[in-house]
Amino acid sequence: MRTEGSGSYRRAMPASASSSARLALAAAGVTVVLWASAFVSIRSAGDAYSPGALALGRLLAGTLVLVAVLLFRREGVPPRAAWPGIVVSGLLWFGVYMVVLNWGEREVDAGTAAMLVNIGPVLIALLGARFLGERLPPRLLAGMAVSFAGAVAVGLSMSGEGGHASVLGVVLCLLAAVAYAGGVVAQKPALAHASALQVTTYGCAIGAAACLPFAGQLVTEAARAPLAATANMVYLGVFPTALAFTTWAYALARTTAGRMGATTYAVPALVVLMAWALLGELPGAWTLAGGALCLAGVAVSRSRPRTRAAAPGATTPEEAPGRAGT
Repeated sequence: MRTEGSGSYRRAMPASASSSARLALAAAGVTVVLWASAFVSIRSAGDAYSPGALALGRLLAGTLVLVAVLLFRREGVPPRAAWPGIVVSGLLWFGVYMVVLNWGEREVDAGTAAMLVNIGPVLIALLGARFLGERLPPRLLAGMAVSFAGAVAVGLSMSGEGGHASVLGVVLCLLAAVAYAGGVVAQKPALAHASALQVTTYGCAIGAAACLPFAGQLVTEAARAPLAATANMVYLGVFPTALAFTTWAYALARTTAGRMGATTYAVPALVVLMAWALLGELPGAWTLAGGALCLAGVAVSRSRPRTRAAAPGATTPEEAPGRAGT
């Protein structure tokens, strides 16, 4: 046993729990880095593939990798109790979200899309409180407010004078945010009954099945798409989908949906850095300031106040008691 804090706020934490918390944080870090890299790949693939075809190609690539890993690990089919959450998250997050986001980003500039989609973590926290019984600690709310302000700053700086936004594009981006939030909240209870790999594999497969109406477009566009665009689509399926969604599920099973949603506010900051390093896009002062705010907000939202002994079985102060879905 080791302790954290001092004085009357000393709290005992088993070494195994501390190790699990570090692994969950590392998994969340892998997720946000790979999701940030997806924006760079989407720029290339999106020029050659339509929104539905790109989503289907990405999901098919991800499903093939995940099924192979699932068979290798012999994890089998999830129990019946996990299926409602898997089906809902597969349809909303893997299916609807990917299609409408690809479509929405064609109708609005990247900055506007980023601002609208970043409503998602706020919705996750609210839905988690309503349907999962999760608490909304002050540090989480404060951190999300800071990060959202940073996301708005990044979005405004990306929009610039050439920004554009249609009503259809705004609606699509808002729909993407709602689908993302709904998918995360539905996925959380499923992880109490099935492994992260099972939930991700079957959710991805359900999303791919929902996108099969775009199969004709995918075949036609793949025949004339440049190799770089197809390679980026495959990359999106293998890494930001198969790997990143699995590490996300692993971390989500070990914390609240609200805190995980707040963690994704690190993505805009990482996108800025990757665009700078890989595309040579020099960020302006507002962009850098917004990215710094995003990271600062994530740090605040994931910080833990020194507290008295938590209830038995609770993994974090805000999760005990009254947590649900785990």
